[in-house]
Amino acid sequence: MNWVGGVVVFLISWWVCLFVVLPIGVRGQFEEGDVTEGTEEGAPARHMMPKKLLWATIGAAVCTVLAGLVVIPLLQYYGG
Repeated sequence: MNWVGGVVVFLISWWVCLFVVLPIGVRGQFEEGDVTEGTEEGAPARHMMPKKLLWATIGAAVCTVLAGLVVIPLLQYYGG
């Protein structure tokens, strides 16, 4: 896999990982009992975005390494 393919795989897997980790640990304002005036009561009390961005980056790095070490050689072997 060349570097362009690696960047493409990383970016696609980063977005997929981000959408996977977004709902983890989210508690609505109504669950916390502290609804801010003018907001939806189902809105997150704490979004924890820096933590989720870090986990998405780690997951995307793992997916990219797996794609480079496992998937690409298998495709080259069986693809001809």
